[in-house]
Amino acid sequence: MSNPQQAARATSPAGKARTWPWIAGSAVALVLLGCGSASSSDDAAGTSGDAAAVTEEKTESAKTGDKKEEKKAAGIGDAVRDGKFEFTVSKMKCGVENVGSDLLGQKAQGEYCLIDIKVKNIGKEAQTFTDSAQKAFDAKEVEYSVDSSAAIYANGESQLLLSEINPGNSAKGKLVFDVPAGTKLTSLELHDSVFSGGVTVTLK
Repeated sequence: MSNPQQAARATSPAGKARTWPWIAGSAVALVLLGCGSASSSDDAAGTSGDAAAVTEEKTESAKTGDKKEEKKAAGIGDAVRDGKFEFTVSKMKCGVENVGSDLLGQKAQGEYCLIDIKVKNIGKEAQTFTDSAQKAFDAKEVEYSVDSSAAIYANGESQLLLSEINPGNSAKGKLVFDVPAGTKLTSLELHDSVFSGGVTVTLK
């Protein structure tokens, strides 16, 4: 049988007072644990969301880069610009052994590649076209310079060499490259002057 005094103490206000702090403390602990779990879940969700956003951003960047690479490079027939000049290459003919006539002409060391080009002044003042500022390249990126003396015979009356072109006007002519026999030129680098950055035209 229980002791009447112990029973009395358990049911007394003092006993209840000692029990309530323990219950309240347990409840607070449970609430804190619940908050901590929710916070951890939110952090995990936030981290996952951030990672997904970064992945999506990288994917979009990759797609944008692919689109830039897919953009068609300027080629024969396309108008391109560098500085005050707009260039349009119309055709290329290689395997030419000599230019000019039998009396006035020049023979190639290897063979000539003749490139027909139109040059338009898009600036606001006269600009001189210098054929020696132009460059050609093959598939191995070997650089070739213009043969200006051969260009004199190849162009005849339509001289492009050192032509001064007024704003809005155009001049047509041939760029002449003396290259080893069998060489296939793949691109041109066209400049409005020897100091300009240049623009590339593919010849494929």
